[in-house]
Amino acid sequence: MSKTAFVLLDLQVGILERVKDGTTNYLSRVSEAIKASRAAGIPIIYVKTCFRAGHPEVSSRNFSAAKIASFGSFVEGDAPVEISPEVAPLKSDIVVTKRRVSAFSGSDLDVVLRGLNVDSLVLAGVATSGAVLSTVRQAADLDFSLTVIGDLCLDLDAEVHKVLVEKIFSRQARTLSTEEWIQGLSKE
Repeated sequence: MSKTAFVLLDLQVGILERVKDGTTNYLSRVSEAIKASRAAGIPIIYVKTCFRAGHPEVSSRNFSAAKIASFGSFVEGDAPVEISPEVAPLKSDIVVTKRRVSAFSGSDLDVVLRGLNVDSLVLAGVATSGAVLSTVRQAADLDFSLTVIGDLCLDLDAEVHKVLVEKIFSRQARTLSTEEWIQGLSKE
């Protein structure tokens, strides 16, 4: 029997602030999906990006991470790395820290999923062209069954978001809206 986990990527204060124009109804939709997941008994895993003080895990060869390190940002314990209070995890939820773009890279997500016997992931988060894309690609290579909730993904570039959700993700995942996914839960 298949076991599913709902994986929320980078719903952090400092990241959501960068895409705040797109978050008007976004966090309420995320909250709705979280409630539906809990009601269906689906474990919720929050994945957040942060680094140790001094960014020892960031190589100067890593183009995007080196920029973050140069500003000294996204350090463990800083307010911007915390999950948005509007969708904050409960004590029963799992929070995974990653050190790279993909939820699997530099984290213990794979160990957690194996421990829970999860073989199916439902993904949502920020950014569509970053954490979501990288996680979809790696999860597919790890043989997880995948669903991406398209309207629960955000990106600074609306056109890139649209192409990824409508054309690219469908090669490796089912893509659904929040409403479609929640309706599917009630039929199971």
